[in-house]
Amino acid sequence: MKKTLVILAALAAQAFAGGFFLQLGNPEASAEARQLGAVITVKAAGCHDPAAAKVTAAAIGVVNGQRRNVPLEVKNLSEAGMFAVVGQWPKEGKWVVQLNAINGEMFTNTLVPVGPNGVERSRARFDMRKFADGDVEAMLR
Repeated sequence: MKKTLVILAALAAQAFAGGFFLQLGNPEASAEARQLGAVITVKAAGCHDPAAAKVTAAAIGVVNGQRRNVPLEVKNLSEAGMFAVVGQWPKEGKWVVQLNAINGEMFTNTLVPVGPNGVERSRARFDMRKFADGDVEAMLR
């Protein structure tokens, strides 16, 4: 509960400061995202033009001791600034989905672990600075 409040406070502070961040959603809540086979939905948020946001995604993993990077497709949904992340990665190994977004001069990124039941949105990490390789490695452990 405390961690959730801290995350919400950080996101609220970014929004009031004119920040740029990503809100993660369940693709099951959107018929449009379900039709595309999305693994997660993403909404560009903050004080900016959401239609101008550009989002990229990749699944980063370790399979049999080997680092793997699987590009994921990001598709625009009908709502401006709303995206469906589509793609697959191997079932074996440990995986993290990395989302990067730009909007003009603003940047944000998110790391989302993947568990046995899929993408674990509640365990995501958000930052307005690029995550280091060590951040990804820590989440893969």
